[in-house]
Amino acid sequence: MMRRIGQAVTGVQPGGLRAAVVNGLRTGSSIGGATQCRCLSNAKLANGGHFSHKTDRKGSHKDKMIPSWATADPWTMSEKNPATCLNLVGGKWKAADASRVVVDPLNGDGFISVPDTSSGELEAFVKSAATCPKYGLHNPLHNPDRYVKYGEIAAKAAAALADPEMSSYFASMIQRVAPKHIDQCHGEVETTRKWLATYSGDGVRNLARSFAVPGDRFGQESRGYRWPYGPVAIITPFNFPLEIPALQTLSAIFMGNRPMLKVDEKVAIVMEQFIRLLIDCGMPKKDVDLLYSDGRVANELLMRSKPRMLLFTGSQHVADKLCQDMNGRIKVEDAGFDWKILGPDVQELEYVTWQSDQDAYAFSGQKCSAQSMVFMHTNWEKAGFVPAIKKLALERSLAKKTISPTLSVTNGAITAHIDRLLELPGAKVLFGGNPISEAHTIPSQFGSFEPTAVFVPLKEMLASEENFDLVTTEIFGPFQIVTEYTGDQLDLVLESIERMHAHLTAAIVSDDQHFVSSVLAQSVNGTTYVGTRGRTTGAPANHWFGPAGDPRAGGIHTTEAIQATWSGHREIILDNVVPHDWQKPTQT
Repeated sequence: MMRRIGQAVTGVQPGGLRAAVVNGLRTGSSIGGATQCRCLSNAKLANGGHFSHKTDRKGSHKDKMIPSWATADPWTMSEKNPATCLNLVGGKWKAADASRVVVDPLNGDGFISVPDTSSGELEAFVKSAATCPKYGLHNPLHNPDRYVKYGEIAAKAAAALADPEMSSYFASMIQRVAPKHIDQCHGEVETTRKWLATYSGDGVRNLARSFAVPGDRFGQESRGYRWPYGPVAIITPFNFPLEIPALQTLSAIFMGNRPMLKVDEKVAIVMEQFIRLLIDCGMPKKDVDLLYSDGRVANELLMRSKPRMLLFTGSQHVADKLCQDMNGRIKVEDAGFDWKILGPDVQELEYVTWQSDQDAYAFSGQKCSAQSMVFMHTNWEKAGFVPAIKKLALERSLAKKTISPTLSVTNGAITAHIDRLLELPGAKVLFGGNPISEAHTIPSQFGSFEPTAVFVPLKEMLASEENFDLVTTEIFGPFQIVTEYTGDQLDLVLESIERMHAHLTAAIVSDDQHFVSSVLAQSVNGTTYVGTRGRTTGAPANHWFGPAGDPRAGGIHTTEAIQATWSGHREIILDNVVPHDWQKPTQT
């Protein structure tokens, strides 16, 4: 069984869903160096937030523009000028009786105040969820005008994100809470914009496309429909503050569901601002609830409101816990120990090493699809793959924002894992292996680690179950395993990927069609990239992204992903005409 150090969302203790980490400051038991959360009791926050101007835009400072509906300024929020977040429930923005502080991952200053919703404040969310029937807010036969309405909302939101100032606002907001390179932040905004444009106009209506099959006799016909679940819930991680919650929330609504959304509190301010944009584009405020709380309270809400389906994006062991809580009513886009196989044919070394560096170390490896292991054919070792990727990794720095704080795994946890790996015969650090040496102010509850690769011999990894579990422990940070195989050891590579338990992304870097076909035929990863440009990260919105090999697998982006995740099949059989010459048959 693979283990995981660091995670994109809350972990689980035997008592239930673990309290959510708020940039390392949280209530409940500590994990990875997290400490007790600071609380602001009895905070009574005014509805509507900081800004009240009614113009299309209002200036923040110089050329930085803040949308008129926004309640947060990514360029000025700080300990002296903290942003204030609010729950959305039953169509109303509300504060909780108490608040707590999210700290800036780059300097440790408290710069966002979020509601610390308690168990006693959940009844409003329970009642709000109950307003949605099982047949949804709309379906092919009920309120079909809402399909058209959401096509219009998608068009308006896509047009808004196409505005460079709006794109800069959201990209800057993402970077403040998840400090990745600004190009990665803009990429997240652009992916969201393109996806919204795809479902503009009749795009939402076409998600509910039905089919008909001729019956056995005149007047009989069967029709297949995509039917919503009704009240649903969504839990999303910190690593994609906009793309994942935005696309999954709208996908749920497009199909007729009414979601309750819980985003990791470290970054939930981004999605709150996006919901405010959607409302400005015409979305009814009652169509979604947004909850800020710790994990225990969120888990209690799931048990009390009993959503018809839960979409969970995050770690596998949390998904397994929630599957039990939800009695199987769950779709999972879980983390993967994502592998890349470099085939026997060496070509485009510079490109392949660049892509591998991006896959493993962009945003310091904090992606569910990040490259966790490279199976390197000996031909690639001779061609200089390791020195080439080492050179690229050493060019990364905090100053360039090509190294980021790790928000769910500490330096101590990474170092301890490396030390255990080095106890295996033949294991060695290829590069990295230490906390970054640059001067910085990243607080100790987060990690600040060099891009790291550890070599482990393939046969040693497979020598025992204990060894395999150790080597395939996912580190949610800038870390990967490298191993080497020869031409007659492909069966050992295939054995390795068969023994893994999470199957999100994978890459087969080869143009040898016999080799590629052999690996594809004997693997299951849900999103697999093949060819010289094979990668594990950077999924655009034009293809399915999600795991496979699990009946709970949920996806994102495409029509197939939206339909499979957010609707079920309903068959309605029309049987209208009784023949004029019908006679009662003998009873059976």
